[in-house]
Amino acid sequence: MTAFEPPSASGSSDASGSSGAPGTDGHDAVVLAGGAARRLGGADKPGVRVGGRALLDRVLAACSGAAVTVVVAEPRPTARPVEWAREDPPGGGPLAALDAGLRHTTAEYVVVLSADLPFLDRETVRKLLTALHESDGEGVLLTDPGGRDQPLVAAYRRSALRRGLTALRAEHGELTGLPLRRLTGALELTRITDPVASFDCDTWDDIAAARARIREHGHVLDEWITAVKDELGIDLDVDTDVLLDLARDAAHGVARPAAPLTTFLVGYAAGRAEGGPEAVAEAARKAAALALRWAAEAESTGPDAG
Repeated sequence: MTAFEPPSASGSSDASGSSGAPGTDGHDAVVLAGGAARRLGGADKPGVRVGGRALLDRVLAACSGAAVTVVVAEPRPTARPVEWAREDPPGGGPLAALDAGLRHTTAEYVVVLSADLPFLDRETVRKLLTALHESDGEGVLLTDPGGRDQPLVAAYRRSALRRGLTALRAEHGELTGLPLRRLTGALELTRITDPVASFDCDTWDDIAAARARIREHGHVLDEWITAVKDELGIDLDVDTDVLLDLARDAAHGVARPAAPLTTFLVGYAAGRAEGGPEAVAEAARKAAALALRWAAEAESTGPDAG
């Protein structure tokens, strides 16, 4: 387990601002999801749900900006399309799994992740890639609150990984059973501390802690919206404050049931227009103005009403 410490600021960042940021374009991702999960009693850890979403799907959402995403495990249904790879023999350990996944990648930068990171988000992935782009090193990884390296929450130069794996295979004959630190210990790495994104789920206590955190005030709304978008296959970031204000105006100015129905119609209108966040905001602005006019009319009884 990586020790978990709640963040000082409320709310979760699931920002999508990866486009256009330095070093975030043209990267690939490798997700290792084939471990035995012995501390979970052999349970299917990537499929364990936190906040209604499988741990693997949560990680795949965080690295959705990758050109190619490779999951090293037996194939399974996922919320996002991926390529599948498997080390030979299966269960050969993280180095063998990384080698198998890396063979499906071509980008200069590769994000390498485990499948048990419930709080990883796209902003953290962007930070890792940007830091790698701005450094002369071979990788950037997260550390936990105790200062321990988390090499499976990291971004690396693909050439450095390939070079290191080739050297280890030449030295040992194979990669099966070798610890990951035999590779990362020889790389020039930059470290970023992130007690939330580095939290991983090794035990059922970890799962319970993760499930409890997302239901805390200040986290639950963002978590719920993200879960719904994944469930519905919607990859769209909108200003939730705008929609909440609209719902409030409709509920107060018209009638309480008007809130969910109005927000539904706003989404429908934006979808018909094939628009992005701007279309949602424009539809919400029009509906909010209508709700305010409706309320003003109800409160006015003089000759100037309407």
